[in-house]
Amino acid sequence: MSIHVVDIASGRVAQGLALSLERQGGECLLEGRIDEHGLLPGLDALTAHLASGVYEVRLQVADFYRAAGTTLPDTPFLDVLVYRFGIGDASQHYHLPFKLTAWGVSCFRGGA
Repeated sequence: MSIHVVDIASGRVAQGLALSLERQGGECLLEGRIDEHGLLPGLDALTAHLASGVYEVRLQVADFYRAAGTTLPDTPFLDVLVYRFGIGDASQHYHLPFKLTAWGVSCFRGGA
């Protein structure tokens, strides 16, 4: 599994964006920040332990944009973005390429 996040508003990776990966039910598997390559460090070591099931990625979108100096309303359009997805075959690679702005997001399953 891999997660890549790009801030398409700036045309750069979303370095510093905080996110977590959780198993459905609230078990936090990994928390971290997107690195200079747009990736979540530490995910490689965890991938071998992922099983079929439902997971959530929680991206701290509003905090990221506010830290970058973007003025957002008191109630932001995207605050904590929760992306729920399923892994049906844990032997396959699941790549989640997030493309975001403070106002929208796109993601699909890559790496199939």
